[in-house]
Formats: sequence, structure tokens, C-alpha cells
Amino acid sequence: MTSEMADIRTEISLLRGEISQLRDRHLVFNRQYSETLESLKVLTQQATEAAKRACRAAELAAESATKSAEVARLSLASQVVIAAESAAEAAAAAAQAATEAAAAAAAASAAASESAARQAEDIAIHAAAEAAEATRRATIAAAEAVKMATLAAQSIQNARSK
Repeated sequence: MTSEMADIRTEISLLRGEISQLRDRHLVFNRQYSETLESLKVLTQQATEAAKRACRAAELAAESATKSAEVARLSLASQVVIAAESAAEAAAAAAQAATEAAAAAAAASAAASESAARQAEDIAIHAAAEAAEATRRATIAAAEAVKMATLAAQSIQNARSK
């Protein structure tokens, strides 16, 4: 009986040690998981901010393209073709910038969406939705910038053919 009690005590001691090790591993795993979630939250917020800024850049580029196209049109009226060509080039560059900004917004939106998918938290999902909206707006601005650049180029073409 004494030997059985000693064996049981040994087994209990071993089990306590294993449980203690499991608890320690769980605490380490839980801390790492919490840190990973926090990193994903920060990534989501930064990706959303990047998408919003890229959207704003695309909108500004579209506005620049619109103004450049107007300058091109006005310059042609006074037969200043060189100024019109420069304005058309500026409109084309603005359109390119808007396209790049839209691509950046799309990339940031994808990062935010990936983070949201991994977190499955309301805040991340909301941030991903904001990033997607910024991408939509940036894409519209890029399309508008391209349209204005095309109009500027057409204005110059029309002036040359007159």
C-alpha cells in the first residue's frame, strides 16, 4: 500500500509539472496572440489611412487635370499652342498620378481587408469598408483625370488641324 501511495504521489507530482508547463505555454501563446491582434489592428488603421490619403491624392490629381485641360482650352483660344501642349502634358501627368493613387488605395484596401479577415472584429471590418470606399473614390477621380487629359489632348489636336 505504501508503495502504491508513493507511485500515486509521483504520478500526481508529474501531472502537476505537466499542467504547470501547459499553463506556462498557454500564457506565452496567449500573449503572442494578443500582440499579433494588436499588430493587425495597427496595420488595419494604417492601411485605411493610406487608402484615404491615396484617395485624396487621386482627387487632387483629377482636379489638377481638370484645371490643366481648362488652361489648354483657353491657351488654344489665344493661339498659344506651346502653353496648351504643356497644360495637356500636365493633365496627362495628373491622370497618371491619379491612377497610381488609385492603385495605392486599392493595395491599402486589400491590406485592410486581409487584416479584417484575420481579426474578424467590428473595428477592422469598418476600417476595411472605409478603405474600400476610399478606393472607389480614388478610382472615380482617376477616371475623371484621364478624361480631362484626353480632352486636353483633343483640344490641342483640334487647334493643330485648324
